[in-house]
Amino acid sequence: MNSLARGLEVLRAFSGTDGHRTAAQISKHTGLSRAVIRRCLYTLTEAGYVTKVGNHYHLEAKVLSLAQPYYTASNSLPAIAQPFLENVSQQINESCSLAVMDGDEVVYIARSATQRIMTVSLTTGSRLQSGCTSLGRVLLSNWSDQALQAYLKRNPLTAHTVKTVTSNREWLKTISSVRKDNFSLVDEELEIGLRSIAVPVTDARAQVVAAMNVGVQATRISQKVLQSKILAILQIQASGLSQRLSELDIVN
Repeated sequence: MNSLARGLEVLRAFSGTDGHRTAAQISKHTGLSRAVIRRCLYTLTEAGYVTKVGNHYHLEAKVLSLAQPYYTASNSLPAIAQPFLENVSQQINESCSLAVMDGDEVVYIARSATQRIMTVSLTTGSRLQSGCTSLGRVLLSNWSDQALQAYLKRNPLTAHTVKTVTSNREWLKTISSVRKDNFSLVDEELEIGLRSIAVPVTDARAQVVAAMNVGVQATRISQKVLQSKILAILQIQASGLSQRLSELDIVN
């Protein structure tokens, strides 16, 4: 692993935290030695991407410049998708998101949020385990059976709630159903009270490159309403986005 790759791994180690970590914590997260971590942090500090306070290192706002071209370029997936997400939100008054796979996780790359109060705090850049989310299952359904078996070895299924599917056999059956139905509905498996539905988005080569979803409070919207009303709206906008990507000849 070269120095640039190591530096990026160090920055990624701050993901999912409150923005600060010690060198020891980063070393444990990345598997790199503390000596390597200290050298990377020194370089990143000199470049203005992190700052040191006591034993902790904090991210600086400059790190945002690394992602800015991806999010703001006129032909980037987030920029192209945003109007379609907003169309969904305006029609149903619920938040709508777009996510892609990054390794074994889903990462939110665009979002149209409403003022609904949700326990899960999701923003652009948020990352979640893919196996128990509607977005993740849609994206994973595009993987081969062999790749899914390897995924399960790397990511043993764990219970987030009493409703989380933890049997490999049942989980694979669920993914098979997503392939057949071309959508995923997840009912309170990630968190009690959270229900979501997702559909795929394809590129100019008809390859699944992202997933679009709507997340709702289970006490307000039933599974039946999600599937009978919201799904159709979501599918129309996902289809429109896929068509737009095809017109622009954008591929994964």
